[in-house]
Amino acid sequence: MRKSKKGFTLIELMIVVAIIGILAAIAIPKFAELIRKSSEGASKGNLGSLRSALSIYYGDMEGQYPFAASALTISGKYLTAIPVAKAPNYHSDLSTEVDGSAVTAPNNAGGWWYMNTITDANVGSVLVNCTHTDTKGSVWTVY
Repeated sequence: MRKSKKGFTLIELMIVVAIIGILAAIAIPKFAELIRKSSEGASKGNLGSLRSALSIYYGDMEGQYPFAASALTISGKYLTAIPVAKAPNYHSDLSTEVDGSAVTAPNNAGGWWYMNTITDANVGSVLVNCTHTDTKGSVWTVY
């Protein structure tokens, strides 16, 4: 008499492990890309909030931009803290500001680039201080 055996054969287990390995090889790079896209979205959102705070400051001060973007955090009226600029794979997450009067163009130092020269046509401009590209191939400074 034959007894019924319970369980899986070695071949069946190897096939299941191979299928799981293939699925993992496909899913892990997609997951890493999603993390990068979410960091880029956060940086673009932070750029928008920084620009909004600058616009409100400009209106409150009757046509004057602050000398430094960090002035927006004084007393917490416009911002409680300078938001973080995230340029994944290129720079660490920084909330530092590069003075646009000293450095005339973004220089890949990370953080923000703020133009504060009153005579410059771009006074009050704030950009991500990175000239690399995002996941869509756009240079960070075009935002």
